[in-house]
Amino acid sequence: MPSLKTALFISIDGITDQLGQSQILPYLAGLSDSGFRVEIISCEKKQNFEKNRQTVEAVMQKHHIHWSYCFYDNHTPLLSQFTNYRNLRNLAESRILFHKGNVFLHCRSYLPGLIGLRMNKKHGTPFVFDMRGFWADERVDGNIWNLKSPVQNYLYRFFKRREKEMITHAAYVVTLTETAREEIQSWQLTGLPPMEVIPCCADLEHFHINRDTEKEATRASFGISPQTRVLGYLGSLGTWYMMDEMLDFFSEFRKTYPDSKFFFVTNDAPETIFSAASQKGIPENTIIVREARRGEVPAFISCFDIGIFFIKPLYSKKGSSPTKLAELLACGIPFITNSGIGDMDRFVQKTGSGLVIKNFSKESYHEISDMAETLLHKPKSDYRTIAELHFSLTYGIQKYQKIYSYLSVL
Repeated sequence: MPSLKTALFISIDGITDQLGQSQILPYLAGLSDSGFRVEIISCEKKQNFEKNRQTVEAVMQKHHIHWSYCFYDNHTPLLSQFTNYRNLRNLAESRILFHKGNVFLHCRSYLPGLIGLRMNKKHGTPFVFDMRGFWADERVDGNIWNLKSPVQNYLYRFFKRREKEMITHAAYVVTLTETAREEIQSWQLTGLPPMEVIPCCADLEHFHINRDTEKEATRASFGISPQTRVLGYLGSLGTWYMMDEMLDFFSEFRKTYPDSKFFFVTNDAPETIFSAASQKGIPENTIIVREARRGEVPAFISCFDIGIFFIKPLYSKKGSSPTKLAELLACGIPFITNSGIGDMDRFVQKTGSGLVIKNFSKESYHEISDMAETLLHKPKSDYRTIAELHFSLTYGIQKYQKIYSYLSVL
């Protein structure tokens, strides 16, 4: 049985955010149910907090999770982030003192990691550095920080120094990919702690295979015939996802499947997608864009024959584990993606669950389009089984149980 040492989970992301509800709370609920004492310290966005507080609190109460929070400040660049850091740090320290040090910290990403490092040095509190990815490099690769700016260059160098310090002072390090773990091991740091790879998982009870009759009815509601091949994209397009290249691929895909459609399930503005497609000569009637509530997403995914996501293959993406991969496979949908993203190349080679383009050329698009039919010969249950083996919420919780058990006896 787990000890009574309390796990303080610290997140700069709000639990009332969509990400918090899908990628944080389900894990912690499972850990609490398995006997660990779990508390959450988070930074909430007021709009989401007001909208989703009751739903989140109901889950907290059901699973006996204590919740402390502050509100996210984004009014002044840099200063706001320091304010968020300070407020989270103060909450964490107050809970450490409340529990008389009988705690460990689970720090999700880099600002919480700094809190873990400080509390470790000040109070001797052990902490898990749950990296998620190479955050400072993501800021540069995503053009959020410009290294030509003296301030942003300083921030980048500061966080890269602290990155190594957080890794070597942590009691445990979690990465999303084996590629990221190998990258860290190549740095040859002294005193490297145990490391665990836990990819982004999905709630397989929520994401499921719809019956053929439900699929046909949903497709019919969007004017999609049973014979039409549907390429599908799930989620926001944001900083990393390559809409132009995905549309270029679709242009080649249509040469193999002339009656095909491209279905975007996204909250992004439809006009942005239609405008980009029009510039590439893609007929408007081959593009479908729909916003979906979480409860609708599995039915919308059932319209897909093949999912697609192209991600900028930059250094920081060594640590990337797209949640949409788990959600597609859970719904029995294979995928097409690009090389150089996290563990994607080795995962596809191991499981045969998708196809990987090697470069963004017409030749590569044409080659993969010709191979796409091979993905559809497998039953959907095969893809679902792959999701169950690699991306189930139960799998992720079991990995964290191992870490929490280790931290509980330090």
